[in-house]
Amino acid sequence: MSHTEDALGDRLLARARRAIEHELRLASAPCADEDMSERGATFVTLTEHGQLRGCIGSLKPTRSLADDVAINACNAAFRDPRFPPVSAAEWPDIRIEVSLIGASTFLEATSESDVIARLRPGEDGVILFNGCRGQATFLPQVWEQIPAPGDFLAALKQKAGLPPDFWSSSIMIATYPVRKWKESERSAARPQA
Repeated sequence: MSHTEDALGDRLLARARRAIEHELRLASAPCADEDMSERGATFVTLTEHGQLRGCIGSLKPTRSLADDVAINACNAAFRDPRFPPVSAAEWPDIRIEVSLIGASTFLEATSESDVIARLRPGEDGVILFNGCRGQATFLPQVWEQIPAPGDFLAALKQKAGLPPDFWSSSIMIATYPVRKWKESERSAARPQA
């Protein structure tokens, strides 16, 4: 990863952390960042002792990168319906990962087996669209837990509220790349006030 990439990752992680700390009333609001004024889409993932603690994001760049990462950080910390809101007491144990979402591309596939053959484990973020009935996505990081493409797709269908063996001509699949940065234990540690 280049120095420029590392610098961007450091700024995204810091902005996400500061936004959550502001909501917890532990810090002032993040400052404006003209270098992140272009539109961008991010996912912010929170972990606590290695376990998922929240994950919310955007698939399309509809707001500035600075706003997107701050909003998604707060949503992951306080509005992920799978978890209670993060508390100030547990905040020191929370680690942040930011994924910068690239442009999605629809797969030209004629069947489920064709989709499975085209997926690139470890590389592709995947979006499943089921007509007008909804959608679901997995970041490329999910491949670490579900490395087999068939199992990955079955789990994504379940996330979308479908049976794992469901298939229909109304299903469309898109893939997207991500660039990701994760806090280390050392970088996340902050002195107590």
